[in-house]
Amino acid sequence: MSPLRSLSRTRVPWLCALLPAVALAQADTTVFPHPDDAPFLAQGQINVITQYHPSFPARYTGDYSLKPDAESATSLVATLYTALQLSPTTEVAVDVELAAGGGISTALGLAGFTNLDVVRNPTLGSEPYLGRFLFRQTIPLSDTWVDVQRTPISLATKLPLRRLEVVLGKLSTADFFDINAVGSDSHLQFMNWTVDNNGAYDYAADTRGYTYGAVVEYQDRDWALRFGEMLMPKVANGIVLDWDVSRSRAENVELELRHRLLPERNGTVRLLAFFNHANMGLYREAIDAFHAGEDAAPDIEAHRQQGRLKYGFGLNLEQELFGPVRGFVRLGWSDGTRESFAYTEVDDTFAVGADARGEPWGRALDRVGVAFVSNGLSADHREYLALGGHGFLLGDGGLSYGREQILEAYYTAHLWRGVFASADVQLLRNPGYNRDRGPVAVGSLRLHVDL
Repeated sequence: MSPLRSLSRTRVPWLCALLPAVALAQADTTVFPHPDDAPFLAQGQINVITQYHPSFPARYTGDYSLKPDAESATSLVATLYTALQLSPTTEVAVDVELAAGGGISTALGLAGFTNLDVVRNPTLGSEPYLGRFLFRQTIPLSDTWVDVQRTPISLATKLPLRRLEVVLGKLSTADFFDINAVGSDSHLQFMNWTVDNNGAYDYAADTRGYTYGAVVEYQDRDWALRFGEMLMPKVANGIVLDWDVSRSRAENVELELRHRLLPERNGTVRLLAFFNHANMGLYREAIDAFHAGEDAAPDIEAHRQQGRLKYGFGLNLEQELFGPVRGFVRLGWSDGTRESFAYTEVDDTFAVGADARGEPWGRALDRVGVAFVSNGLSADHREYLALGGHGFLLGDGGLSYGREQILEAYYTAHLWRGVFASADVQLLRNPGYNRDRGPVAVGSLRLHVDL
């Protein structure tokens, strides 16, 4: 079983970046021991991120803008993972989480926001909440069993080479789709929303990033195919999910192909499509109503209709390159005539990046990475914002359109057992797609503890 595949069984954020280095270093990377042969697990993690940006030029600022005055913010996400292996093919997992603090400018004004942890929306309060509640059933389709990586939400260490995996319950869509071992983790890797995820993938989620649904996945030696049916929120970026699946739901399908195009180097290609049905507005209707004098300002919320369809596609590549270096590329496009609804306000995106483990300088559990992402809007979406409209993240009161461009670099250092510290810098050009604002640099410090 290739290391890339074992990681992509599920994305528990801190684990995806860590495990290749763990295997290499043969070191303890949690504060407390957690035996691989135990049929149960109780394990925690804590992630604290502090970010700061200096003042930057802005010709104007709206209610949904990144603030041009210097500011800082600190976020905290803590998770308790519990899981029970009922049999070699049956498992349950329950995760309790809390989110506190917040992001700069209360997480407004950027499509590629600088801290993925605030997708948990700490403004809802710091009380603990149910993050995941999963039932997982594996159906063997071959007699050959292979090693897989144990994770806090999947305890199996061996599974059939060919199999069906069925997961039901409360989950994160991003745990199963658009996974990338180089850029999918805000706890040890990159922090930006549109580096760790495909920005154009408007994946089903409530305000905290979770939903209820089912995922069915077929696994074979060199490929996999997965399908997910999820609940959508009742309103854009809403906390309440719509259980009427006749009018509101999300279909996700992804084909994964594993290869060795480079000798002795693993690579993976993932092809994604999603189809969201929800109470969505049309940007063109909001624009036309404003021009006709029906609305004082363009208002997408006033032009929603149940059952509208938004769809999109993604391409996700990861490749081991040389020595400890890996690279990744993401491309994404979504139907930008309908409003951004669940993740962020991006209609097309291109991202490229790489990371490297620290073996060459004697720090095998350290990691360094750099990535660039360019995000864009559809013609209707940019006109809507230019006329003074706003979405759930963006709205400067006007818009001189330019693609939002982000360059991010980080270094993560292993301090002791399960304790890691990171420094990160992000350079943002045209924040919120606006050439009249910025550029701005955001610096970050991160402390991560695996208990």
